[in-house]
Amino acid sequence: MSITDQIQKIRSEFRSDLENISSENGVVDQIRIKYLGRKGLIASLFVQMGKVDADERPQMGKVLNELKSEITIEIDSLFIADSIEVGMDDQAVDLTLPGDPVSVGSIHPLTLVLEEIKSIFLKIGFSLAYGPEIDMEFYNFEALNMPKHHPARDMQDTFYISDEVLLRTHTSNTQIHFMENHEPPVRIIVPGRVYRNEDISVRSYCLFHQIEGLFVDMGVTFADLKGTLNYFARELFGKDVITRFRPSYFPFTEPSAEMDVSCIFCQGKGCSICKKTGWLEILGCGMVDPEVYKSVKYDPNKWTGYAFGMGIERIAMLKYGVEDIRLFYNGDLRFLRQF
Repeated sequence: MSITDQIQKIRSEFRSDLENISSENGVVDQIRIKYLGRKGLIASLFVQMGKVDADERPQMGKVLNELKSEITIEIDSLFIADSIEVGMDDQAVDLTLPGDPVSVGSIHPLTLVLEEIKSIFLKIGFSLAYGPEIDMEFYNFEALNMPKHHPARDMQDTFYISDEVLLRTHTSNTQIHFMENHEPPVRIIVPGRVYRNEDISVRSYCLFHQIEGLFVDMGVTFADLKGTLNYFARELFGKDVITRFRPSYFPFTEPSAEMDVSCIFCQGKGCSICKKTGWLEILGCGMVDPEVYKSVKYDPNKWTGYAFGMGIERIAMLKYGVEDIRLFYNGDLRFLRQF
């Protein structure tokens, strides 16, 4: 039998083996050895190439290589299909099951609270104002009725960059910048980050967020301040919340007060969060001191106004029952995903 006939016979035999192949383990490997092994049928044909006439040898070699390539491709595809089938059996994939959920993130709780507070005040005519986080000592202290060596400066441990430049300790500096460049009436809220050189603990951090409000016009009274803040508390904590104002001291307001709300966790009955008092402090406020008007060249005999300020972290801790301020900053996804 000539080599040509043997090639055709091997091709036909291989096709027959493919049609009758079983799913038993090792069958594909047996076919590979039979045709492509070192002593397989293809190798035996290459051994016989020495008997072919020299002028026919190139053409015969080409045909034989095509057969080898054809069988190799077929056997490789059988190995791939076999491995996929085994993998599917091992994993027991149920294509009817839902896929793994893709995390899309969430809005940070501080951002949620800040946006809610901004929305409340924007609805009653306040505008947004922003100022520098790095500022001159004049705007952070002196223009707010805290001259050098004033004892009130000790209330705020400050990060100084130089003798006259610092990281602001409150957003009140923006109020001074705004009033310098705008004639009254003024009605603004000022959100932003502030910095204080404090030990990090469950209740304090070296940076936090504040939002302050300022309203300056003719005939503004403390009653206007109370009405605005009572409205704010009901919008933020619910219609049933009760408020109270306690006398306090701030260098840039006179008279000054701190505002409490009835504890939203125990409804004023007393619990561990409100320290059994039934009240939660949420902000400081007061009527703008006439000395502040002099710093921005407002006539204190003509204009009156009020100011208030609150910490966003404190509001968020009260609103969501968070007991450790550090949770807002450590990036723990287990905490953040709750919001």
